[in-house]
Amino acid sequence: MLNWDDYGKEEVNTSAAVNANTPAVETPQVAKEQPAPALAAAAPIKENTTKTEEGSRAQLAREAIKNLDDAAGVEELDEMAGSRVQVDDKMMINCKADLNQLVPFKYDWAWQKYLDGSANHWMPQEINMTNDIVLWKSEDGLTEDERTIVKRNLGFFSTADSLVANNLVLALYRLITNPECRQYILRQSLEEAIHTHAYQYCIESLGMDEGEIFNMYREIPCVSRKAAWGLKYTQEISDPEFKTGTVETDKQLLKNLIAFYCVLEGIFFYCGFTQILSMGRRNKMTGTAEQFQYILRDESMHVNFGIDVINQIKIENPHLWDEEMKAEAAQMILEGTELEIMYARDTMPRGVLGMNAAMMEEYLKFIANRRLTQIGLQEEFKGVGNPFPWMSEIIDLRKEKNFFETRVTEYQVGGALNWE
Repeated sequence: MLNWDDYGKEEVNTSAAVNANTPAVETPQVAKEQPAPALAAAAPIKENTTKTEEGSRAQLAREAIKNLDDAAGVEELDEMAGSRVQVDDKMMINCKADLNQLVPFKYDWAWQKYLDGSANHWMPQEINMTNDIVLWKSEDGLTEDERTIVKRNLGFFSTADSLVANNLVLALYRLITNPECRQYILRQSLEEAIHTHAYQYCIESLGMDEGEIFNMYREIPCVSRKAAWGLKYTQEISDPEFKTGTVETDKQLLKNLIAFYCVLEGIFFYCGFTQILSMGRRNKMTGTAEQFQYILRDESMHVNFGIDVINQIKIENPHLWDEEMKAEAAQMILEGTELEIMYARDTMPRGVLGMNAAMMEEYLKFIANRRLTQIGLQEEFKGVGNPFPWMSEIIDLRKEKNFFETRVTEYQVGGALNWE
């Protein structure tokens, strides 16, 4: 078998043998097994092989290229944009400028988020799950309440990130008409795939019943309610026939963005993340907690990006952000908060891991206030605070708005990160 160092040597020696004017040279063992005259006779065979290809698939391909009408393709591109794109031509939705022209950037923040996300790359296999496996298989390693928390969260998140990925790929990428934002959406789609991989990796490593975990969104009410809530905002815009361009359809897209970025990723994830990270702080399920810590860092970026997109659409389309739309947006965020509070009560019927359902309820209301103000709405819950200040050490919600103003050098490939 040839390696790269030997690549091409056989052809060189064959050519030498064919050329009658070339002195005989020592050839590799493969060549010695065949007499020189036989090699010389092989030359006409190559010529005949070329002739037999005429009229074959290769010939058909050549003819197709000769007859290619490139005018039709150029005309289609001209319909998208008749000239080079100017910055002012770009818009978040309903843009007629050429989407294939990435630059000049209009939204530098979107490109910076893409770069930051790329610098954050990690893979689940980088994280050692050995201690988790020992603890999970130990009869007295975890309490029953702790086991329920681990299973419920893996069950919800393994479905939730798939829902988010489907929404990105089947709807948002097509309907957002800004190329630098699309670039980030592609990056986010990869991250959602990595997150789903991470949950599967945890489930497989721990030897869980995969059928039980991956079907929780069908069988466990507190999980299925959240999944069903998110799906209702996806079904219409995921239809390939759905198009923006009217007040009604533009509002439908805006509601989808609020549902997925402000609620599904911005509220629904926080109870579970707090529970698993609290477990890791107690030196339990440390590998799973580390996976969740990487995921939380990615999700905070997703929320930040989505809120910027929502606010930019509001700026460019102020007629969409009427009193009716504001009321609907607030209602969506508060519905999501209530669903997450119900999830907290179901997963923590008793105090566990230094927290309880009442503390989690206050925390979720604190987050809900943050989501409301981030899109220009009034706080709903007066006087609530953050009962889990240690979560701010991981990501301070009050700093999310300025999270990406730090230098890119603060982010590293997952395997090189130090969480101390």
